[in-house]
Amino acid sequence: MDVQLKRGLLDVCVLAAIRTADSYGYQIIRDIKPYVEISESTLYPILRRLESQDLLTVRTEEYNGRLRKYYRITEAGRNRIEEFKREWNELISIYEYIVKEDTGDEEAGVSDSALEATV
Repeated sequence: MDVQLKRGLLDVCVLAAIRTADSYGYQIIRDIKPYVEISESTLYPILRRLESQDLLTVRTEEYNGRLRKYYRITEAGRNRIEEFKREWNELISIYEYIVKEDTGDEEAGVSDSALEATV
């Protein structure tokens, strides 16, 4: 998969993981794991980048005697998820075009003829 495309997908996955509740690194990894494999060494640079883009905020809180960073999505982060959904529809359209070309024009013609015969 293209590195830039995967990077964008991971960014939105991380935002989606925290859209309903604040969360911390290990929990984000657990939430995303059924959908995409992500490690701590991949996650934390993403979190820093999203924070620098004001797509999430960070607060530190003590938990069992240790400091834990909790991440919260911002309005800009929510807007990024919505933007991704619109972009995804465009990607689906492009994918359908590519797949259509793989089937060839002759098959499309047969389908159209078969459809006209039933009408």
